[in-house]
Amino acid sequence: MNKPLPEAKHADGSDTPALKPALLLVALALSSVSLGGCMRLGPDFKAPEPKLAENWSDASQATQASADYKDWWKVFNDQTLNHLIELAYHDNLNLQAAAIRIVEARAKLGIARGNLFPQKQELGASLFHNQHSANEANFTTFDRYYTSFDVGFDAIWEVDIWGKFRRGIESADALLSVSELSYDDLLVSLTAEVASTYTQIRAFEQRLTLAKQNADLQARSLRIAEAQYRNGITTELDVQQAKSLLHATRALVSSLEMGLRQSKNALSILLGVAPNDLHALLKDSSAIPAAPAAVVVGIPADVIRRRPDVRKEEQKAAAQSAMIGIAKADLFPRLSLQGSIGTLAGSTQGIDAFDVFGAHAMAAKIGPTISWPILHYGRLQNNVRVQDAKFQEQLVNYQHSVLNALREVEDAMVGFTKNHQQISELQSSVDACKRAVDIALSQYQQGLDDYNRVLNAQQFLVQQQDRLTSAQSDRARHLIALYKALGGGWELRQGQAILPENIRKTMTERTDWGDILPTTDAPPNINNQ
Repeated sequence: MNKPLPEAKHADGSDTPALKPALLLVALALSSVSLGGCMRLGPDFKAPEPKLAENWSDASQATQASADYKDWWKVFNDQTLNHLIELAYHDNLNLQAAAIRIVEARAKLGIARGNLFPQKQELGASLFHNQHSANEANFTTFDRYYTSFDVGFDAIWEVDIWGKFRRGIESADALLSVSELSYDDLLVSLTAEVASTYTQIRAFEQRLTLAKQNADLQARSLRIAEAQYRNGITTELDVQQAKSLLHATRALVSSLEMGLRQSKNALSILLGVAPNDLHALLKDSSAIPAAPAAVVVGIPADVIRRRPDVRKEEQKAAAQSAMIGIAKADLFPRLSLQGSIGTLAGSTQGIDAFDVFGAHAMAAKIGPTISWPILHYGRLQNNVRVQDAKFQEQLVNYQHSVLNALREVEDAMVGFTKNHQQISELQSSVDACKRAVDIALSQYQQGLDDYNRVLNAQQFLVQQQDRLTSAQSDRARHLIALYKALGGGWELRQGQAILPENIRKTMTERTDWGDILPTTDAPPNINNQ
């Protein structure tokens, strides 16, 4: 701009800016906002209502009453397990990453809310030395060389007539819920995984003890076979068979030691500690966590309301539903209010370029603009269809998550209820095997029977003891899987900080987070809303 904007004179000759027509247009635009601000294109999300049975298929050892699963792992009465789960809650790295994603979602919700206000608000200043081309048309009508200086404020506000930005807030708010529910879902999985891995460690320890005991028993049998062979009572075949069984059992010991070490390494990852630091946490070997005889499971509808992963799919559908409204809004005209005010001067025709603070240097404009992409060649309409298809897909995903949740409960329940009888039968089998080994070994020493009886009895004892230990471990792990399927464990974070203090301090020192970073407040309890 070469010159300050000229002043407009009214009919009475007064020197005031002629902005009344523009102000009338602005007033008209604001009136349209007040009339149409509540309009929102697109569907209003309604939570789907899945069809659920009133009872479970197999609940012979389960009570269908309402229950609190906040501290479900305490049913095992194992203080070490309680401590490990508490440690995992505070130090698991994946859980910390999920908490940070909640903070990110909160910031994105703030961005969406900010779109309701003027989208552009800028202060600016510029200083230019200008030189026009001597070959430019009509350049002689103004100075070819001059300096210009301006200071001003610009603002643009796209009015949310069709609810586009409000739908954006709905979507961002639902995605915040998704991040919170993802945190809860991870916490449910974490508590179950810690308990399951701990149970596996105790099972390996018990299997290892039994294998070593059997190796000692088989070493004794080998000494007997060698004595019988030296005395000419038996052939070398008995000695070699005894050696074969002993070495096979010792190989099993090595395999179990490897499995135990790997299970401990897996637990260290869950706890967020180095593998070498785990020994002090586990202390001495102890028994496999003992599961109670019965469990309270509630009804199917309770599970759907409790499980974070199911609620997460519902909130994903809510977020996608709002995207339909956003896409539809692009089909209609956009109303924006634009304005700028500032001062401008140029060193031409005797004017000082730095005289920008006088009344004559003032420049302003204000008014509404309307834009309407009428020739979009179906792109915008097809985008609406895309968003609608994604929404329908998310509804199907929600239905699938409901069915999967019910299946997981049923699977864990049948495993828990049927495992009790399996343990009882295996215990009887082990008792009989021990007696058979004693009898076979005694008869062999007396020369009443050959070594095959001893060999078969000891092999079967090793097998059945291992099966019994695995079944006892499976019972505890079936119960853990059942509590996980019921959605228990996320309540652990209630009343506690979801971000460790060291992470919160580091992020605060690096960036101004305002009130977005959580302190002692956990995510809102949206699971029971």
